[in-house]
Amino acid sequence: MGRRIPPQLCARCKGYKKLCGLPACPILEKFRLQAEAVSRIQGGREVEGATPPSIVVGEAGYPRVPLLFNIPPGAYGDSARIYDAPEIWRETRPSLRELLRLRSSLVASITRFDARNPWRLYEKEISLVAVSERSVESRALLAKPPIPSLRFDGILAPQGPTAPAEKIEVEGSPKLPRRLEKLIWDDARSTEAMLELYKSGVDVYLLIRALSLGLFGRIRSRRLVPTRWAITAVDQTISTRLLHQVRTCDTIDQVELYHGGYLGNYFTVILVPGGYEAEMIEVWHPLTPWTRSADRPVVFYIEEHPSLRIEPLDGGYIAARLAVAEHLYRRRRQAKVIIVREITKDYYAPIGNWHIRETMRRILSAGPTAVFSDLDSAIGAAARLAKSQEAADALKRSKLARRFKTSTTLDMFLKR
Repeated sequence: MGRRIPPQLCARCKGYKKLCGLPACPILEKFRLQAEAVSRIQGGREVEGATPPSIVVGEAGYPRVPLLFNIPPGAYGDSARIYDAPEIWRETRPSLRELLRLRSSLVASITRFDARNPWRLYEKEISLVAVSERSVESRALLAKPPIPSLRFDGILAPQGPTAPAEKIEVEGSPKLPRRLEKLIWDDARSTEAMLELYKSGVDVYLLIRALSLGLFGRIRSRRLVPTRWAITAVDQTISTRLLHQVRTCDTIDQVELYHGGYLGNYFTVILVPGGYEAEMIEVWHPLTPWTRSADRPVVFYIEEHPSLRIEPLDGGYIAARLAVAEHLYRRRRQAKVIIVREITKDYYAPIGNWHIRETMRRILSAGPTAVFSDLDSAIGAAARLAKSQEAADALKRSKLARRFKTSTTLDMFLKR
């Protein structure tokens, strides 16, 4: 049973008795890991290494937006790449502690740019670094030594120590995908460019950085796009295009159940024969980053209607939606989709939406855990996989499942 963690308990624990029940003290982890990164900065103000690439465009103060240029001090080549590589993390599956160590070791030099003039970043090669297929040697001179402070966000990966930049220099040579290099100079709509590159095999994370750094769109109207917005825009644009094509396909033949987890997040996916629509049920256990004071799991529902209208719009769901759309598109089949995501206390620090996208991809590509002839059997099996009674009950209250059962009963009646 969850509970609010009173400050008196933290003072008594001091991070090593784990009286709160968490697997590690997030307060100490945040400071300790960042202090290691700061200690490796030469002279306290000079940062040398290779950006993975890792560049974040903020949204505060638009149109003069902050740009965070991330460098792991002293890391180069493949050693630097691992600091910001969701496509690699999906396979290597680092622990939450290791991910926090990697992210806290990135030192961000902050400077501001006019979002209406992305070409200035292109001239400095910063835009090219962002879409490089390999790490790029870089150097930053900070205006003052950074102070250890790990920033967390519900969509973005954690951000390590930051400080204003006096100078950012790109010392290496970015390597761009040929198709992207050509499209930078094409006066094409950003949606068209994004979809063309995705179909050619360009990774979605590179597409996110390209959109964010203003490398897509009509040349005269290009803008820097805050990274948080770019992530959701890429996920939604690609998945919507795939789903429009999926909805013209035949449906799957039987009910399929998929299950898996990573970083204290557990996903159960049920695919049901029928026209595409979807529902995601999120169950947040007590003592997660957003439910510190909850005494029981918190449940909420996200629906996607057959028209592809999503209520409410949620970045986490859209990340999962991309994985589902890719899976159905590869199979040339459509289905109704029920997703249950349980977030346990082992997920003690938020690390962005990438793990939702990549965990869902991994689960679906592994094939179904079980197949059933009817939805009730699949729901019963999914309920047994649940980590809480609230999740099992929420699944049984699924609106999509109720609509499916009603329509099935009506079809059987009309066939008589």
